[in-house]
Amino acid sequence: MTVTAIDSVTARARALFAAEHADLLRRTPASKAMFERASRSMPLGVASSFQAGSPYPIYLASGRGAQVWDVDGTAYIDYHNGFGTMAVGHAHPAIVEALARTAQRGTHFAVTTETAVALAEELCRRFRLDLVRFTNSGTEATMDAIRVARGVTGRDVVCKIEGSYHGHHDTVMFSVVPGDALLRDGTAANSTPMSKGIPAEMAKWTVAVPFNDLGAVEALFSERGGEIACLIIEPVMMNIGVVLPADGYLAGLRELCTRFGVVLIFDEVKCGATIAAGGAIERFGVQPDLACFAKAIGGGLPLGAFGGREDLMGEIGKGIAQQGTFNGNPLAAAAGLAALTEVLTPAAYVRFAELGSRLADGCRKAIEAAGIAAHVVDLGCKGCVSYRTAPLTNYRDFLDTNADLFDASWAWLVNRGIFMTPGNEEQWTLSVQHDEADIDHFVDAFGGFCEAVGR
Repeated sequence: MTVTAIDSVTARARALFAAEHADLLRRTPASKAMFERASRSMPLGVASSFQAGSPYPIYLASGRGAQVWDVDGTAYIDYHNGFGTMAVGHAHPAIVEALARTAQRGTHFAVTTETAVALAEELCRRFRLDLVRFTNSGTEATMDAIRVARGVTGRDVVCKIEGSYHGHHDTVMFSVVPGDALLRDGTAANSTPMSKGIPAEMAKWTVAVPFNDLGAVEALFSERGGEIACLIIEPVMMNIGVVLPADGYLAGLRELCTRFGVVLIFDEVKCGATIAAGGAIERFGVQPDLACFAKAIGGGLPLGAFGGREDLMGEIGKGIAQQGTFNGNPLAAAAGLAALTEVLTPAAYVRFAELGSRLADGCRKAIEAAGIAAHVVDLGCKGCVSYRTAPLTNYRDFLDTNADLFDASWAWLVNRGIFMTPGNEEQWTLSVQHDEADIDHFVDAFGGFCEAVGR
């Protein structure tokens, strides 16, 4: 079937979204009431701005296995999974047991425990790191890794990828969501911060280059390499769907960073322990100087980490500061260790491949049958549908995706028991507790959506 004319598809998608969104609001009165209550004590009625919704978000009450329940009592199969954190699924017995056992011995000491040491050893093994340090989030991990790079090199400028998100500390809050107008001249947009409250002069310390463009990196390094402390990059770009590195791209970055003395930092907050047991480092065979982790490595608790070469990490405490009262907290360490050694085992990744292929193939067939301009990416326990025919190569391609189709698909799926991330920049995440019936439910619901907008 030929691809359906985009205008008619978009018109149907907008009408469908309006109807489905109205149904969503009618069936979530308890979420509305919770929003009204929460708004009296929290900005936007949520604990993080990423959790906000229009006119209000769905509030969850519980989760078990591959399912979650909202405050209205509605059950959903969870493909949101805490923005990719819950690859272990909800209330996994191994995680629950580890937390209960640890809590009985004390929940916090601000002293390193044997469990934290064992977790550090597992992280070093999985991701081929010499030394690691713990943090409490991905934001802290990238912040500390950049500090180490600056401290070791004596340089101040940070290079990042145009349109990438690396947490909410000031240095990396540039070129996160550059608008279309900022890209017209063909240069990387990096001058406008994502938030108010960041001094404008901070822009001089951060430069951006497009993803999958080695030429842009080489040109920048040739001109300013002596100023640049590090290049921080998601090896698979995951804040605009899922964008894979081109063949040879990561290896090329590795060579350029080595040649110019720039510290290569992989932000594996989303990739680590999801796209492979050893994350992007394993999947693509390229070793960065430093790597940052969070989300899935914590088994559902707030846990981050960063690590890498001994000559870099060994400078911590020798003039480079890295600290935190809750770093290596016993509960977080216990959950992380159980997740990585008991749940996210080699067999789990075989299972992710099987279920991910089943889900992606089903979505592709539905897209093709309906003639919708979209494509599917399947990678470990992560994946997505992006509403653009050709796969994305960088942020600018993302600007061509059809946001109306995503909005309609999100509302349609949520109303049919599929809990998804509420933005077309996100992905689905499978857990070890999903099964074939869960996958088939998604495929059937998505197929109905494709028929509704593509006919």
